[in-house]
Amino acid sequence: MQFIRDLGRLLRRGDFRRLFAVRLSSQFGDGVFQVALASYVLFSPERAPDAAAIAGLFAVALLPYSVLGPFTGVLLDRWSRRQILFGANVTRAVLVLVVGAIVAAGNAGVLFYLAVLLTLGVNRFLLSGLSAGLPHVVDTDELVMANAVTPTSGTAFFLIGGGAGAGVKLLADSDLAVLGTTSAVYLVAALLALRLGRNQLGPDLTGREPGLVEAVRGIAKGLVDGGRHLRERRQAALGLAAIGSLRFFFGLVTVAMILLYRNEFYGPDQLDQAFGALALASGAVGAGLFLAALVTPWATRVLTLRRWITVLFVAAAVVTAFPGGLYVQPAVVVAGFLTGFCAQGVKISVDTLVQTGVDDVYRGRVFSLYDMIFNVGQVSAAALGALILPDDGKSYPVLAFIVLGFAVSALVYSRSSAAQRGDRLDRGGLPGRVGAGEQPDQSAQ
Repeated sequence: MQFIRDLGRLLRRGDFRRLFAVRLSSQFGDGVFQVALASYVLFSPERAPDAAAIAGLFAVALLPYSVLGPFTGVLLDRWSRRQILFGANVTRAVLVLVVGAIVAAGNAGVLFYLAVLLTLGVNRFLLSGLSAGLPHVVDTDELVMANAVTPTSGTAFFLIGGGAGAGVKLLADSDLAVLGTTSAVYLVAALLALRLGRNQLGPDLTGREPGLVEAVRGIAKGLVDGGRHLRERRQAALGLAAIGSLRFFFGLVTVAMILLYRNEFYGPDQLDQAFGALALASGAVGAGLFLAALVTPWATRVLTLRRWITVLFVAAAVVTAFPGGLYVQPAVVVAGFLTGFCAQGVKISVDTLVQTGVDDVYRGRVFSLYDMIFNVGQVSAAALGALILPDDGKSYPVLAFIVLGFAVSALVYSRSSAAQRGDRLDRGGLPGRVGAGEQPDQSAQ
């Protein structure tokens, strides 16, 4: 299997193994944490969430961090990324204990959502650091391979962590036990980060690292410089636009799926069955992500990155219409699997566009902007879903809107990226084909 061969090749690198271990342990903990949140917020007997409630949860969890994302990017480009990985995991371990204390007190109000917000915000910061540091532990010609293997393996461990969290919940019958397990896993991830050298993951600075006050003062100028740099790298900028569109329409699909399983496929007295069935559907999405990691390196050798992104948008439109439009559980599971494949294929491709087309000293800022766009797309979709989706999640007009959105995104991206083929970015690091074992042209950098 190509995925296993690629993973084996990368694992021969000791530096990659150490960074990989941090990712896997961190995302395993994320899976455990998500089970605790889903159990406490979405599938408790006293709560029957509608689209507005889900939108509120997304907003509280993602939108404030999206606003702060560029500021954390400036720090990623100035501070040791190894230290950030260590500190972020320790911070998350403490915050999860705070969430546990609030749950124990029976408070699901503002304090609970604030603690969840901070925990998930640090998580996005952590993932930005992992992505920005990846080019320091693999060769340039291995980036597509690494972008396929590492996020997908992380997603697999996220799902395994979810299973482990469900097991803890079943055995202990306690959300607090699940949260305690999460905190312990995050502490393990923090300790694993210390196996990397302090400056091993960059950033590559020519002068001294600025202190906190100096870094904060330089935030505004740094963001302007980062935006100017991205404006010169048009293919990377178009990739970020593609991610925003993808997350918006995929976010609508996600909200509709939660509502279908919570309020349409099962009754209020079948919460355990609903939770298990939604977990199965989520597992199908995860399997699609894994398959995308197997296929994308091959596809980018046969097609260009931009053509592969276009194909995936078209495919997402098709599978959302059918079988997704049947609105029965088997069809939803199949559609989730295929949509997950398309979404991960686009993400792997855009990750590579950014990593090969953006100078290292700007990568932290750009990946934080990436996360901001990612989160704003999800929150915007949830907000719109609150207005246009019924409580049972079943709506043919909304389905048609999503299908049209994927199709238009494919057309706009295809035409815009083709028009930029000869720009500086395309000549300076984004070859027509990028795949495992192929070296991008660096002549213009």
